[in-house]
Amino acid sequence: MKAVIQRVKSASVTIDEQVVGEIKQGFMILLGIHVEDTIEDVDYLVRKITMMRIFEDDAGKMNLNIDAVAGSILSISQFTLYADTKKGNRPSFVKAARPEQAVPLYQAFNEGLRQSGLSVETGEFGADMQVALVNDGPVTIIIDTRDK
Repeated sequence: MKAVIQRVKSASVTIDEQVVGEIKQGFMILLGIHVEDTIEDVDYLVRKITMMRIFEDDAGKMNLNIDAVAGSILSISQFTLYADTKKGNRPSFVKAARPEQAVPLYQAFNEGLRQSGLSVETGEFGADMQVALVNDGPVTIIIDTRDK
């Protein structure tokens, strides 16, 4: 799994001109699921994200996790994170999991975050979504479970 985590002041996702998910302070996460990903990748990523200390404390140091700032998560599925651009000009997405594999893992990821006590908003898997955010910092972290 590959997660692009952006620390945000606010974020929202719109489908067909309807806002379907919206948060204030927290993380906007783009999540790509690889064909070889399993529930172990979900568990690892949930642990890393919930414990990641990238919010500033009173001294201005990145010392606080999302729970400490009462933050929320906007989780967006994005298969294009597994684009292969080595050949030609049109990316290949053969390393991205097909929906029958990806949907259950995406749902398990979101549920794992919720079980840790976080408020999680989502887009709609496979939908044409418009995502808006105010990046805070900016702070952007990429985690790839293939690198653990």
